[in-house]
Amino acid sequence: MPRAEPDTRAARDTYDLLVIGGGVNGAGIARDAAGRGLSVLLCEQHDLAAHTSSASTKLIHGGLRYLEHGEFSLVRKALAERETLLAIAGHLVHPLDFVLPHDRHLRPAWMIRAGLFLYDHLARRRRLHASKAINLRRHPAGAALQPRFARGFLYADARVDDARLVVANALDASERGATVLTRTRVVSVVRAQDRWHAKLSQDGAAREVAARALVNAAGPWAARVHAGAIGAHAGHGLRLVKGSHIVVPSLYPAPYAYIFQNEDRRIVFAIPYEDAFTLIGTTEIEYHGDPGSVSASAAEAAYLCRVASRYFARPVAPDSVVWSYAGVRPLLADESTDAGAVSRDYALEIDKAGPPLLSVFGGKITTYRRLAEEALSHLGPLLGSSAAAWTGGAPLPGADFRAGGYERYAAALPAELPFLPAALIRRYAHLYGTRAWRFLEGVRSTADLGREVLPGLYEQELNYLRTHEWAVTARDVLWRRTKLGLHLAREAEPLLDEWLAGTRASGARYAR
Repeated sequence: MPRAEPDTRAARDTYDLLVIGGGVNGAGIARDAAGRGLSVLLCEQHDLAAHTSSASTKLIHGGLRYLEHGEFSLVRKALAERETLLAIAGHLVHPLDFVLPHDRHLRPAWMIRAGLFLYDHLARRRRLHASKAINLRRHPAGAALQPRFARGFLYADARVDDARLVVANALDASERGATVLTRTRVVSVVRAQDRWHAKLSQDGAAREVAARALVNAAGPWAARVHAGAIGAHAGHGLRLVKGSHIVVPSLYPAPYAYIFQNEDRRIVFAIPYEDAFTLIGTTEIEYHGDPGSVSASAAEAAYLCRVASRYFARPVAPDSVVWSYAGVRPLLADESTDAGAVSRDYALEIDKAGPPLLSVFGGKITTYRRLAEEALSHLGPLLGSSAAAWTGGAPLPGADFRAGGYERYAAALPAELPFLPAALIRRYAHLYGTRAWRFLEGVRSTADLGREVLPGLYEQELNYLRTHEWAVTARDVLWRRTKLGLHLAREAEPLLDEWLAGTRASGARYAR
């Protein structure tokens, strides 16, 4: 099983595949490769999903606006993947209705309706309803908006817990034989005959490994890793685009998301988030700094507040922001002068001058599984593997539901755990799906969950996260494995770090 500590069970020094980068693409590739019988080592310099993959708008969608740029192939591919992820990650990916208010600066209503019809039919749709025009003065979704909006459109997409999607892929990779090392930096890689030789550094300890092939899934660092590996620039360039988001107390009670196309043509979403909040984003700004130290600026927060206030009946002020975050998107470089118009598609570049190097450029969270599948279609034959693609029909850990899917599972769980608070059960069901029983088995009372280290966070869950999901710090737990950081006081984070350090110092080990 996976461990947060150095993976001492892996005596192997040579692997079929070394994957650099523990974001969604790297984790997805590691999962796919391990499931095809290849030996895999995944190295992430920080925590899983520490950067771009936990800083998305939390959507699994085709990208309605990409139709404006003529990216029909990308939209079709993303819509098909939306269906797949709804099927294989039912606890993490959920349908969500989106409302597009028609404003005077937008295209004519008939043209938008035609675009939505195309969006409905570009790929097979089994789980989501078709789009339709709505009267915002009569439809419940209009209550949150300013009265001047009379007409709008309703369509369906999906939302996702992005960081947990990454962890689920890494967890499945590990359980299929991959070695997953977090907080492990690949210091250097060198080609020598038929192997890549890599020097690793984990908590100051050095290690050397070899691999028959190398995957560069380093996200914003991909171009740098590619140049460092082979001493030459890649054929594909990257444009780094910063996207910032803000979170405010809930602006409306209705279970809808809203999509606003501002007069500057930027798209801003407003999404129900974590029961008590509204997530608003994103900005799109060219970025030239360190991808590891990006943050939302006050100007970006003010911009998002202005856009939201232009549409919602309830104004949004910067001082209402309870949390903000930003990520750097590594987008394929093109000639566009508008950061928002840069393609969200991806390119896989393979260098075969010796042991193969596959570098991933671009992409979006919605298409990560398809990207991984394509990567293995290239690498498999080079590594002597003829195993077929498999991830499209295999549930991710926690999503192995019986008839009725996630909804029936979540509805039945309170009856099986009547002694636990309903809100806690809902959180466990959403975050872990059926994997919640890994730490709930044998629990017959709240006391069986162990000490309540922070409100709603018990030792049983913490032990599971540390032992099985590579959680090391309070930020890993509160902002990536869960979103409890939004619901707790500021002092929660240092208190949890203190507890984690104390249990590490005591040498505690946890039952699996």
